[in-house]
Amino acid sequence: MAERFKMVSLVIVGLFLTALGLKFLALHNLTFGGTAGLATVLTFMSSWSWGVLFFLVNLPFFWMSFMKLGKWFTISSFMSIIGISIVRDALDFLPFFSIPMWLATVLAGLCIGFGVTFVLNNGSSLGGIHILALYLDQKWGINRGVSIFISDLSIIVLAGLLVGWGNALLSVFVIFVASTIIGRYKKSPIKVREEQPAFGEAHSRSMNES
Repeated sequence: MAERFKMVSLVIVGLFLTALGLKFLALHNLTFGGTAGLATVLTFMSSWSWGVLFFLVNLPFFWMSFMKLGKWFTISSFMSIIGISIVRDALDFLPFFSIPMWLATVLAGLCIGFGVTFVLNNGSSLGGIHILALYLDQKWGINRGVSIFISDLSIIVLAGLLVGWGNALLSVFVIFVASTIIGRYKKSPIKVREEQPAFGEAHSRSMNES
């Protein structure tokens, strides 16, 4: 019970850190990658809030999560996505201090990097690319920091077309910092669900082990 409480607490801390990092980016029309970045890009083209868009773009990834990463991980990720959507939208209604763009990029990279690490290392995720990256890490040993960096870079290219390449390059720096932290401090709290063996094979294996 104490271990479960610790994991949930760290996930909550991770959600707040990540939401804060995303707010730093929004102050200067910077963006991120993955579904968070995609949601940010969509805010440039619509009047919907970031939280609503982030929730919607993550929906297609939940089937993969349920089939490959397990029911409880999927439920935890679903709750995390709802949580960060609410926190991030709430920050738009609170007074926020102004900081230079260079400082915003550094703080955003650190907050998002450690925030996502707390979430991933404690049995949850922020959906989308994080679910895919965690699956690739568990299944084939592809470092999830690398997977996230590549996917994020693709989103940044799209953002550059909308908000300018100067802001896009600064966003790449944020992604690099965050991805480095995520890859450096990773651990694996869950396992990818393998294909279940046939009954005869499973029975034979249990007999041999006994």
